[in-house]
Amino acid sequence: MADQTPENTATQPTEERVSPLKKPRVRLILIIVIALVVIGGIAFLLRYESYGKYQQSTNDAYVQADAVTVSPKVSGYVEKVFVADNQTVTAGQPLLQIDSRDYNAQAAQSRAQIDVANANAAGVRAQIGEQQADIARAQADLVAARADAAFAHNEVSRYQPLAATGAETRERLSQLKSQATQADAKVAAARAAVVSARRRVGTLQAQVKQALAQGEGARAQLAAADTNVGATLIRAAINGRIGNKTVRQGQFVQAATRLMTVVPVRGLYIDANFKETQLGLMRVGQPVSVRVDALPGVEIPGRVASVSPGTGAQFSILPPQNATGNFTKIVQRVPVRIAISPGPETRALLVPGMSVDVSVDTRSAKGAADRIKREQQQHNERIGQ
Repeated sequence: MADQTPENTATQPTEERVSPLKKPRVRLILIIVIALVVIGGIAFLLRYESYGKYQQSTNDAYVQADAVTVSPKVSGYVEKVFVADNQTVTAGQPLLQIDSRDYNAQAAQSRAQIDVANANAAGVRAQIGEQQADIARAQADLVAARADAAFAHNEVSRYQPLAATGAETRERLSQLKSQATQADAKVAAARAAVVSARRRVGTLQAQVKQALAQGEGARAQLAAADTNVGATLIRAAINGRIGNKTVRQGQFVQAATRLMTVVPVRGLYIDANFKETQLGLMRVGQPVSVRVDALPGVEIPGRVASVSPGTGAQFSILPPQNATGNFTKIVQRVPVRIAISPGPETRALLVPGMSVDVSVDTRSAKGAADRIKREQQQHNERIGQ
């Protein structure tokens, strides 16, 4: 068998390469792909213009609830705790009992003061009755003194002509005049006794009023004591679940200190912190889509309930003072309250503090920006005129 030489190899014809684009099948596939890309781009653009650009989303949002802090009105030792951690309670259900013996004693003391005041008032009223008798006696003495005085003056009048003619002695006339003067003095004394007796009644009536006022003060103290007695039994103000319970039986608690919290799990809502640049078309009542991090794939419907009257920074303990020092502009966030409508099973899993993603559909305010611009232009023109 003869070997092939290089000269023989070089003389063999070389096959020509065919471009893939010249193949009909490849060209068809390429055309279809390009058409799909164009159609997809057009569909994306149309959806963005009609829907996507009106969706305002944020993940700076959390489940919240208006929790009620349970604090005692009075101080004392905890006698009994009726609830456990995470327990579900209803409004009015007893939560804990504080030892009420001291406050019961205060109430008893106030009742005793009321009884003393009533007894004092009754005693003074009895004295007024006695004083009325004294007034009657003084008035009778005054009548008798006036009669004696009238008789004495009549005697003086009768003996005065007789003494002038010498039928009676002047000594007798002088004696009668002295008796008349003494009778007038007795009348004045009787009249003063009547006035004094009547004024004594006014003094006693003032004492009755004082006793009644003391009784009213004791009743006010009794009402406060009864309030304190009632405050020793602390009840739930709302329906919810017990959380952050720190109280234990036998513990001494001070008034107004936090003992536990009642979380209204049926009154949950979302606080979403949107950038200020996202609020232009946001209005109350717009629909909201809520997705909870703890429940992947679950979407909860909601609506915009309200928008905060200020940014979060304005309500902080130390609001920023941008008029001092260097300034770097930072996009502020505004809290937006979102009402949600979860199903029963979903609601049972939601607790305050959970992170959520929210998306607000602002299509209902479409065109609001143009209206605002036109209105402001018209306003500026009126100002310019």
